[in-house]
Amino acid sequence: MFDLRKDFMKALQQQIPDVYPEVPVDLTNKKTQQHLRDLALRGIEEVFEAVQELKNAKSHRQTEISDFDRAAFKEEMVDAFNYFISLLIIMGVTPDELIKAYISKDSIIHDRIKSKY
Repeated sequence: MFDLRKDFMKALQQQIPDVYPEVPVDLTNKKTQQHLRDLALRGIEEVFEAVQELKNAKSHRQTEISDFDRAAFKEEMVDAFNYFISLLIIMGVTPDELIKAYISKDSIIHDRIKSKY
């Protein structure tokens, strides 16, 4: 997934220069931080688009809608995931680094459950 996203980012950068910064970036730089914030918000926007597919999620809804567009929901979540992967790539996070961080955090949240955090 990282490689596919990197390829997309390079292709887009060739068509629209400056759409993605050259990596590695200076994470203390104001322009870089603004770009990262923009990407994060675009990812969040895609999550909101996915949530709009949850027609029965409103607590005040009295009727139930029996259909659910799983494909549309999944597509929006993939869009969000792509923005979040872009963030990681720009930050210089590798797939191995992400996996290690994920495993570490998973251990922490399981410990919280065991300790009744």
